[in-house]
Amino acid sequence: MTAISSASSVPTRYWHELDDGRIQCDVCPRACKLREGQRGLCFVRARESNQVVLTTYGRSSGFCVDPVEKKPLNHFLPGSSVLSFGTAGCNLACRFCQNWDISKSKEIDTLADAASPEAIAVAALELGSRSVAFTYNDPVIFLEYASDVADACRERGLRSIAVTAGYVCEEPRRDFFSHVDAANVDLKAFTEDFYHHVSGGHLRDVLDTLEYLVHDTSVWVEITNLLIPGHNDSDAELHEMTTWIVEHLGADVPVHFTAFHPDFKMLDVLPTPPSTLTRARAIAVGNGVRYAYTGNVHDRDGGSTWCPSCGVRVIERDWYELGEYRVTDDGRCAACDAPIAGRFDGPAEHFGAHRIPVRLAHGGVA
Repeated sequence: MTAISSASSVPTRYWHELDDGRIQCDVCPRACKLREGQRGLCFVRARESNQVVLTTYGRSSGFCVDPVEKKPLNHFLPGSSVLSFGTAGCNLACRFCQNWDISKSKEIDTLADAASPEAIAVAALELGSRSVAFTYNDPVIFLEYASDVADACRERGLRSIAVTAGYVCEEPRRDFFSHVDAANVDLKAFTEDFYHHVSGGHLRDVLDTLEYLVHDTSVWVEITNLLIPGHNDSDAELHEMTTWIVEHLGADVPVHFTAFHPDFKMLDVLPTPPSTLTRARAIAVGNGVRYAYTGNVHDRDGGSTWCPSCGVRVIERDWYELGEYRVTDDGRCAACDAPIAGRFDGPAEHFGAHRIPVRLAHGGVA
């Protein structure tokens, strides 16, 4: 926890006073205990004037239009574009963070773009996006801002997406996800040892979030598992994880196995071989996962969606590019009419793999 200088900030709800004069933040299981002028580990929630405030409301590290498959979401409005943004900071401490320049930032200057929730929703419409994604860093730490953006989007017929590690306490979890339409949850590993020593968190809290989302909300959920050689890629761990997913979440929850590249504090670990992703996908399918994918690699078979009923390829993908598309407007296999799990709404769009950085001005796109 670090000292802060006062800036514009928004009061928050999830905290309580302790007997020793400190205030405990109750957003995530980290439970940072703050004295006046301190920030939590996440960097964006701070104690000011004897309350916990969000210091990054209306401030972003940048906006970009992406394919929705980049989140990654393969079963949510396929082929559409999404206006993506994040803030700064994170409530985990992953040594392998692939967005560390944003998530580990301790500089307000990282937050170069300012935009109100309404301006973001209007910009998404102007840009032709069907949704807005909270990504690059975890939205649970800026949940007040993200929730307001999601509400502004809903008022205009847009969807909202949370890309999250799922490390959040019960009450704020219930609050935040009531505003969200889809989530990709980063299940970093399936051992407490990995979470404790590599990510600075706890596995059980993430599993609780997954079970809550799948069983108690209407949020569409997909899972990402970044495979790090020698750390979370053993056959035994992959068997245990995918078996748990099928038994506790169901066979229709898509699972993305993605490739690690050396970054942040894991520069000494080699990139993930494509064969590891293929092996993980095969284990998942063998354990009953109906929609298992490889990611961050060119793998047409591993990136495509196959009908679990008749075996036909219904959505062809190469990285983020869609090819052959055989799903009806209401989400059924065009060959056998079996349902394909997901959120489908009309024909697929074909935004493609490009990424478009944008700047926002008051009321829309600059």
